[in-house]
Amino acid sequence: MPLYRRLKVIIVGFDGVLGSALTGALDIFSFTGVSWQRFLGKSVEPRFDVQIASLNGASIRCSNRLMLQPHCDIASIENCDLLLIPTIGDSVDKVLANNKVLIPHLQRLAQTNADIASNCSGAFFLAKAGVLDGRVATTHWGYANKFKQDYPKVNLQENQFVTQADNIFCAAGGSAFYDLSLLLIERYCGREISTQVAKTQVIDGRRGNQNSYNNIKLYKPHSDSLVKTVQNYIEDNFTQPLSVAQLADMVNVTTRTLNRRFQACVDMRPIEYIQAIRIEHAKRLLESGEVTIKSLAHQVGYDDLSSFSRLFKRATELTPKEYQKKFIYKRLSK
Repeated sequence: MPLYRRLKVIIVGFDGVLGSALTGALDIFSFTGVSWQRFLGKSVEPRFDVQIASLNGASIRCSNRLMLQPHCDIASIENCDLLLIPTIGDSVDKVLANNKVLIPHLQRLAQTNADIASNCSGAFFLAKAGVLDGRVATTHWGYANKFKQDYPKVNLQENQFVTQADNIFCAAGGSAFYDLSLLLIERYCGREISTQVAKTQVIDGRRGNQNSYNNIKLYKPHSDSLVKTVQNYIEDNFTQPLSVAQLADMVNVTTRTLNRRFQACVDMRPIEYIQAIRIEHAKRLLESGEVTIKSLAHQVGYDDLSSFSRLFKRATELTPKEYQKKFIYKRLSK
């Protein structure tokens, strides 16, 4: 018997949906805990219960004219762990107009504890429902101007592959949905399961300039290319000895200038960002259950375990050991 419960994923189906985005989401979540186990000759352990929901449970006509039969009526869904809105394949305005009855259901489910995620132009549904007002979001670059014009209350970051605002997630384009799916699978099942899915689906987990994927909780939108260069360097080299002076020399500015620009863009100094990146990586190692506390500090770039433990507790209010126990308990109780 599994030591977790299957998480409930609802994919919203509607006439004019991009068929590949809908079925792709269905596949990647349905085969989590299945494909990897089959390849290794182990018993399958599906981690998600995935259903497609449409208005009145009616058949869905995709933008490529493929007809799909959903599993249920969206009106029957009272709660779920994750609500997914796939890409709009036809004219955005046409699809929104023809599916306006969906909006109250999105608003209703947004009032629950569910995570909500959209892919590409699916973000228009969330914006129409008011779910994205005052929040960071992204969509396909080709829709960016229209999105900004139609929904000025949304903080659109069209250059980002994936964004997160509390429990609301958005992916930029068709292929960016893989990044979002891996992020969400890691959120629910841990780094190990997410890595298994990436391997079985042959997905590169660090594609393009998608720096927000590995450190999405630290992401702050800004346009300072110098600061972004330093951020990228830190994220790629955090296990090595790093100093603010070294980073400042790398981009030909003084340490004072680097501190000032970093603070303005990221709301923290470079040394604090280095520490935050290391803490985030340490949390993932602890969540995997495959690291000893003794070796943890060294794996994230610290020589002194007691010093690192103090930093970790300051950031999480838990010692590394307490954090690991809490995560394992949470995973076993699902």
